[in-house]
Amino acid sequence: MKKDIVRQWVNVVALVGVIVVNGLANALPINGQTTGEISDRFDTFFVPAGYVFSIWGLIYLALIGFAVYQALPSQRENPRLRRVRYLFALSCAANVAWVFLWHYERFPLTLVAMVVLLALLIGIYLRLGIGRTAVSAAERWLVRVSFSIYLGWITVATIANVTQLLDYLNWGAWGISPEAWTVIMLAAATAITAAVLFTRRDAAYALVIVWAVAGIAVKHAGSPIVATTAWVAAVIVLLLAAVALWFNSRRQPFPHSIA
Repeated sequence: MKKDIVRQWVNVVALVGVIVVNGLANALPINGQTTGEISDRFDTFFVPAGYVFSIWGLIYLALIGFAVYQALPSQRENPRLRRVRYLFALSCAANVAWVFLWHYERFPLTLVAMVVLLALLIGIYLRLGIGRTAVSAAERWLVRVSFSIYLGWITVATIANVTQLLDYLNWGAWGISPEAWTVIMLAAATAITAAVLFTRRDAAYALVIVWAVAGIAVKHAGSPIVATTAWVAAVIVLLLAAVALWFNSRRQPFPHSIA
């Protein structure tokens, strides 16, 4: 019981730390430059329009809901939250590390921090049994949907981080044009999302991807191949998400899903 209480409060403190650091990153800003100003220096197409980053507001709101819910006395012995253990606190540490590394322009290390964050969120996602087991409405919305949204965004952010690092390293992309490389990345993001939908029927995760790739289409409307591919990817994912929701509503197994 005492260990459960410690875990609950560690998660709360860790989230407060993330929110404070990310707020200061742009309010101060850290190292005299905002997160967006640094991002704008990279010449890559896999970065959405500025308004898309407003999703962080939703992510923080969702994570606050999770932190409050998991801190309730009634949730101390929740077996799914117990399985998560301290992975959430570690993910918060990775998030904070990324912010400082990014603002102090340690770009190769930012990818390390981002991959660690992605791996920890995948671990949380799997341990929560998202898409595999039934839970209460409160847990579904405050825990599962929260991490679906967060993981969806970090999936996109990881791909963006890779493209920005390669630009920083002046990688030649084996002679492939930046536009063609972006098309490949959009196809990869679509394939990953399709896999999540087929195995987990996770519409929340998919809708985050739609939001991000649509933002790429808007920002890069001047590049027909990038914009068109991004819109096509958004439509494909949206249709797959609709199908997943339909199968969920009928309580039928999704075709080719893994039990």
